[in-house]
Amino acid sequence: MRVITPEQLARVYSGLSENPRVIASGNFATPHVLLDALDQQIAEYRLHLLNGQAGLPARPGVRYETAFIGIGMRGYPDLEYVPCRLSLLPVLFRDHYRPDVVLLHTSARHHDTVSLGTEVNVLPAAIEAAHANGGIVIAQANPQMPYTYGDAQLYENEIDYLVEVDEPLPTHPAGEISDVSMEIGARIAAVIEPGSTMQLGIGAVPDAVLTGLARHQGLRIWSEMFSDGVLGLERAGALAADIPKTASFIFGSRELYDWVHMNRSIRMMRTEHVNDPAAIARQAQMTSVNAALQVDLFDQANASRMNGRIFSGFGGATDFMVGALHSRGGRSFIALPSWHPKANVSTIVPRITEPVTSFQHSAVATEHGIAQVFGRSQSEQATNIITQAAHPSQREYLTAQAKELNLL
Repeated sequence: MRVITPEQLARVYSGLSENPRVIASGNFATPHVLLDALDQQIAEYRLHLLNGQAGLPARPGVRYETAFIGIGMRGYPDLEYVPCRLSLLPVLFRDHYRPDVVLLHTSARHHDTVSLGTEVNVLPAAIEAAHANGGIVIAQANPQMPYTYGDAQLYENEIDYLVEVDEPLPTHPAGEISDVSMEIGARIAAVIEPGSTMQLGIGAVPDAVLTGLARHQGLRIWSEMFSDGVLGLERAGALAADIPKTASFIFGSRELYDWVHMNRSIRMMRTEHVNDPAAIARQAQMTSVNAALQVDLFDQANASRMNGRIFSGFGGATDFMVGALHSRGGRSFIALPSWHPKANVSTIVPRITEPVTSFQHSAVATEHGIAQVFGRSQSEQATNIITQAAHPSQREYLTAQAKELNLL
C-alpha cells in the first residue's frame, strides 16, 4: 500500500483503461474525495454503487450502474439498472461487471489494517474481483469513520493506494413515523416471540416495528442493515447480550456510529454471508419484515417499480424472505399501509400489473390487521388479505375481483 495525497490521484487515474468501471462504497459512505478527483480526470466512466445518495458526479460521460437505486441515482437519464439479488451481486462482479478500480471509504489506519466501517456489503467481493483482473483499490481513510470488525477489516496489502482525509460522515436522519406506520409496527411487534432473530428493511414501518419491540427480551439481529432502532433495543435491554449483532451495512446518526466503533459485539460481514438464504435459515426464529408498494390477492408484492419505471430494486429482501421461511419458527412479513395517500389509491390490488418483486410470504400486515397467507389455499389467502389487510372501502370491490380471478 502506498499513501498518497489527493493531488497525486490524477497520476493514478491517468493509468486507467478507457471508460473504466468504478465500484465505490455506497449508502452513506460515498468516498467523495476519491470520486471527485476521478471525475475531474476521466472523461467517461461507469459508476457502480448501491443506494447512491445525493452529491454523485452527474454529467454527460458518467453512466450509473446499480442493483439498488438510491435518491442520488433515481431519475438519472444515463442509468443502467441491473436486476440482481444482493446475495448474488458478488457473482456479478466476478463474472460480468468486473471493476477497473474500487474506491473505498474506510476508517483511519489501526496497526496494519483499516476498516470498511459502516459499509461492508459487496465491497470485499469487488476488491477480490479487482485484484483478480488487474484492477486497483484505493481507500479514503477517515478518522470519523467507525472501526468495525468482521469482514470490514482490511490489511494494508489489500489496498494499492490510501489517501488520508478528515471529514464528517454523512448521517441518515430518522424519519417521522406516521400513525398508520406505528399501528402496523405495533401489530407486527405484538406477534414476535422473545428470542427471535430480526431482519428489518428500510422505511417507516420497519422502524415502527423496532419501536414496538423495546419490551421484548433476548432478541437477536441478523440483518442486511440496521439503523438507530437497534441501538434503541440495546439500551432497552431487549437484545441478547451474548449473541453478536450481524449486519452488512449500517446508516444512521453519529451516535450510532460512535456505538459501533471498536464494538466487538457488532459483526460487519460481507453480503454473500449475511444474505445467504441458507445462513439466514439457520438463525433462531428468523423474522423478516420488509416493505412493499403493492400487494395483490395472489400474495404477490411489488417493491421495485412505479408506473412501469424502476424505483429502487429488490435488494436483499428476497434473500431474507426465503431464508426466514426455511428457518424453524421463522416468518416473513410484508408490511405496507392499506392506502396510498398521495396517489389516493389502495395498495392492495386484485392483480399486480408491475413486475413482481416477491411472492409467498408468511403474512401481509397493514394498519387494519395481519393477513396470514402461508399454509393457506389460494382462496384462503385472498379472503384473508381482503378481510384482514385491505382498506374497508375496497373490500367489496376486491371480493368481486377475486371471484373474477377464480380465487373465490
